[in-house]
Formats: sequence, structure tokens, C-alpha cells
Amino acid sequence: MKSIHPTAIIDPKAELGENVEIGPYCVVGPYVEIGSGSRLLNHVTITGPTTIGVDNTVYPFSVIGADPQDLKFRGEDAPCAVGDRNVIREHVTIHRGTRTGGGITRVGSDNLIMVAAHIAHDCIVGSHCIIANQVMVGGHALIEDCANIGGGAGIHHYTTVGTMSFVAGLCRVKKDVPPYMKVEGDPVEVRGVNTIALTRRRYSEHEINALKDAYKRLFLHGRNGHASRPSNGRGANGADREQAALAMSDRIEELLIEYRQFPTVVRLCESLRSAAGGVHGRARELVREDPKFAAPVK
Repeated sequence: MKSIHPTAIIDPKAELGENVEIGPYCVVGPYVEIGSGSRLLNHVTITGPTTIGVDNTVYPFSVIGADPQDLKFRGEDAPCAVGDRNVIREHVTIHRGTRTGGGITRVGSDNLIMVAAHIAHDCIVGSHCIIANQVMVGGHALIEDCANIGGGAGIHHYTTVGTMSFVAGLCRVKKDVPPYMKVEGDPVEVRGVNTIALTRRRYSEHEINALKDAYKRLFLHGRNGHASRPSNGRGANGADREQAALAMSDRIEELLIEYRQFPTVVRLCESLRSAAGGVHGRARELVREDPKFAAPVK
């Protein structure tokens, strides 16, 4: 049985599954599909074309499927899709896609998206992620499965946040975040392996130790074990930067050979290589469809 409060406004072109609950003063627009067992508590707005899966809970004043904040948007039919069993807290905004950005904004399943988080147009969010209060995810970003983003963090557009990574609160993330790593600071630095997430996902001690060794060799290769800081271009000439890039490439190749039996280490190394081959440390910049900003063909 559907439960629809008399103050809710449901467009005739919306489709509601069984056992859907629509609370007071909610607005569900045309071409919205809401799966069985999902609940809109009150004052929720969902506009189409948007698909909401089963058993989601959406808290008051959230807006899902609204037009993107992109000056290139011309009203094209680019949808928003949300999976199953997500908890979407108060004042969350999730905008739909654009024609030049992939054509869809997609959120997976079993995510916790906390108060006032924003997921912009054409973003892809995996499953089992935690996106804390007031996180700002710029357009075209990729948040992989099981990522954890702390409150107030800003994720630059086209950035990838790797699987099982942890981004500390208030971080300004301008480059891809490697999978399985913890990052924090300003500028953002890799500070260790996210062993808590790996342990919870029942990764073996051998695999976790392999990632710890990879972390030390990739990010703690300076003298006296001090972590290397990403270059900001000041105080270093082109030869220094080129040498550092070659050194990182060599370490990646060594790890790929030594730890080829560990998928996590391979994925870590491949993500670093992809980021280095992208633009400004963001691999997804290479998929830009906007000709004004597209990466040059190599």
C-alpha cells in the first residue's frame, strides 16, 4: 500500500512502487520513478527524469534531480539515477546530468549522504560510501565504492576519489585521491593506509601489509622517512619535477612486478599512473567532451 500525505503534490506522470511513503509537502515531478519501500519524510523535492531505487530514505528539504548548475545546460534529457537503500539526510542536493558531461548523474546503493552535501551534475558515486556534512562534490567527479569523505571537504570537478580511501574533513581536493589511502592537510597529502576500511572489508593481513609497504615506497621515499610533499611549482625547476616524476614511475613499476599477486597494490599503482597521465593530476580530465577545455590529443 502506498502512503501519500494529502499535502504532497505528485505529478500524474510519476511512477511510485509498492509501499512507497510520501510525507507532508513533498513534490514529485513528472518522469520520476520511486521504487518500493522508499520514503520521502517531508518537504522533499524530486524532479525528473530521475529514478530512485528501493528502500531509500530521504530526509526533509532535500532536492534530487534538479537542473545542473552549468551554463552549458540547455534543458537536455540527462537523468539522475539513485540506487537502493541509501540514506539521504536533510538539505542534500543531487543534480541531474548534462549532454556534454556523460549524460547522467548516478549514485549507487547503501550510501550515507549527510546533511547539506552537494553532488553536482554528471558525478558518479559508487556504493557503501559515506559523504559527510556539507561536502561539495564538483561536476563530473567519480567517488568509488566504500570511499569516506569528511565534513566540509571540497572535491574539484573531474576528480576521482579512490575506493576505500578516506578524505579528512575540510580538505581541498584538487587531484585524484589514491585508493585505500588516507589524505589530509593543505595541500592535501597521503598520510597512510586506510587499514580500518580494509579490515572491515576482511582483507587479509598479507594484502594490508603489502599496501603498507607500497605506501612507504611511494609516499615516504624522502630522506629520514619524511613524506614527500606535492610540488607547487615554487622553488623547483623543470628538471627537478621531471626527475621526481621518473622516480615515481620507477617505483610504480617495481611494485607492479613485486606485488602483482595483490590486486589492491596493482590498483593503487594503476590509479597513480592514470592520474599522472591526466591533466593537473586528474585522470578524468581526459574524458572532457567540452571542446573548449578538452585535453590535447597526444
